[in-house]
Amino acid sequence: MDNSRIKELTIVAAKARKSALTGVYNAASGHPGGSLSIADVLTYLYFEQMNVDPKNPKNPDRDRFVLSKGHCAPALYGVLAERGFFSPSEIASLRKYGSFLQGHPDMKGVPGVDMSTGSLGQGVSAANGMALSAKLSGKDYRVYTATGDGELEEGQVWEAAMFAAHYKLDNLTLFVDNNGLQIDGDITKVMNPMPIKEKYDAFGWHTIEIDGHDYNQIENAVNEAKNTKGKPTAIICKTIKGKGVSFMEGEASWHGSAPNEEQYNQAIKELDDFIKGLEAQN
Repeated sequence: MDNSRIKELTIVAAKARKSALTGVYNAASGHPGGSLSIADVLTYLYFEQMNVDPKNPKNPDRDRFVLSKGHCAPALYGVLAERGFFSPSEIASLRKYGSFLQGHPDMKGVPGVDMSTGSLGQGVSAANGMALSAKLSGKDYRVYTATGDGELEEGQVWEAAMFAAHYKLDNLTLFVDNNGLQIDGDITKVMNPMPIKEKYDAFGWHTIEIDGHDYNQIENAVNEAKNTKGKPTAIICKTIKGKGVSFMEGEASWHGSAPNEEQYNQAIKELDDFIKGLEAQN
């Protein structure tokens, strides 16, 4: 991927991070930390890889995405708004009464959302069903899903891993947002899911480890997944919780806490300055 395209995607991701923070701030509740860590993967998928059309969000031949870590909906909403599925002006209504942007994705209310999620562990199983349906129907669309590393503590994740390998769902790609932190702290101290790669290997998956903030690595991994036949692919993304905001990075306390006005203004300024710096580059 050339540097100009990387810059464009990086700017989109920063804007999506701003949207995520704006939604959480206005709602006075939500999950900023994991939303910021997954923003680059979501940006790559919706702006570079997936066959989707904001003007026809229910196209039966579209690629599908399932946000299994549904509490990180603010990032998904930010990316969908940037992609044109709905107006960015709607972001401030997050979690408000009457808004279609609720705290977890709603496939009936939000254009571009392919599956309602929120109960951790279940989204990956839904993605399995979509991928199997494509194979049984002779369709060539691909299915992508993202799970948190804390979510790997859910038993259903591993039932889904067994299912996907058994049915050879090579049209399914799973991203693990491995930011190392969950609501109660360090994942290795709460309920250690490590080693993640070796576990997916043992379940019969093709596995790749990458920097989840590096667009070249994301692209190479996705292309490798598309060229892998006979088994699903798990892309374990090393990420930073709270990515892009200095006082949120690497802090478990921002898993499910909304910023106050001063914190919000500082976060937005940091992201605005970051965007301006990129735009000033030749």
